[in-house]
Amino acid sequence: MSENKIASKRKLEGVVVSDKSHQTIVVSVVRRFKHPKYSKFVHESKKYHAHDLKNEAKVGDKVVIIESRAYSKLKKWELMRVNN
Repeated sequence: MSENKIASKRKLEGVVVSDKSHQTIVVSVVRRFKHPKYSKFVHESKKYHAHDLKNEAKVGDKVVIIESRAYSKLKKWELMRVNN
């Protein structure tokens, strides 16, 4: 894949919470934003299923996932790199 196409795709950083499925990891991504009414910073997390072709990511690893084609109903992201 060319560098130009990779640059236009969304990237998310998160922590692996599950690696039990074959070639699939579940990544929890925390988003921090300011509440519109109370002006307090709020943490909101969301889980993403990502394709891990080599089964290299383990639970607790910090990873970067990138937007990709749909591998299944839930899996629309793939592992870019592991940041131990």
